[in-house]
Amino acid sequence: MKKLFLAVIIVFTALSAHGQAQKYLNLGGVGTGLYAGLEFPVGSKITVGPSVYTDWDFNKWVIAGKGNYYLDDAFGLGSQWDVYVGANLGYRLEEIDNNGDGGDGFNWGAQVGGRWFWTEKWGINAEFGGGSGVTGGVGITKRM
Repeated sequence: MKKLFLAVIIVFTALSAHGQAQKYLNLGGVGTGLYAGLEFPVGSKITVGPSVYTDWDFNKWVIAGKGNYYLDDAFGLGSQWDVYVGANLGYRLEEIDNNGDGGDGFNWGAQVGGRWFWTEKWGINAEFGGGSGVTGGVGITKRM
């Protein structure tokens, strides 16, 4: 498990070093655990990046790539707001419990979310998702 955690940190660091100028770091909690993710713009309305989710016991890990499409212009929102929809694809590492549930496997999902920035750099995010790996959550965002 320590090797997996170290690998995730290395990937995030490498992506940070080679990303575009504008990016987001998202950190927070979901009902069942914690999440962290980076977003890199690939267009004026699209971001892509890695995300990692784990349960509170660190028995389940989901490593996913996410893509989001921003709807800010459609709603006429100012720069302090973001609203987006997106999809994700990844891999789940999970211990099998006493009932035989769990196990490793590919996962997919969709998400809808939003952010409100109280400063130029810091904001609150909320994301709701469904599928086999990503469930969303509430946390903070830092513009980088």
